[in-house]
Amino acid sequence: MINKIKQDVFQLNFKTFGSTVYLIKLQDQNILIDTSSKENERELIGDLIQLNLKPEKINIIILTHSHWDHTGNNDLFKNAKIITNENLNELPKELEPIKTPGHTQDSFCIIYEDILFSGDTIFHEGGRGRTDLPGGNEQQILESIEKLKQINYKILCPGHID
Repeated sequence: MINKIKQDVFQLNFKTFGSTVYLIKLQDQNILIDTSSKENERELIGDLIQLNLKPEKINIIILTHSHWDHTGNNDLFKNAKIITNENLNELPKELEPIKTPGHTQDSFCIIYEDILFSGDTIFHEGGRGRTDLPGGNEQQILESIEKLKQINYKILCPGHID
């Protein structure tokens, strides 16, 4: 299911478990934030086609962290540069990364205009990512949440919406 967040920002939600995927159309670039789980491949491609995009037209994939439910469809996007915690300096200047370890050691969020793409660091209604998986750290996620409270954003776009 496709939800329009703003003029050039779309939220893609799926029937099967996996992360929510966000599409940002930024100037002449098509940017995906996360690619969901492999089980959502057909639905993801279908949603992109509804938005008049083929997988080869995706220029950048931003992975908020390395869990399988966020990275399962990376291979569909043959022409895309993949941005992880390791190469955040290669992001377009309109996208501001914020390192937020805790759910995983490589977790980060993105600010774009007045939108916070929070991955699995924070969710709606005060929810937050798990810390009981390998690489999780309770103290770190609490510090990351405090860091995010200092940011002035209007729209929260988390990695999972239900």
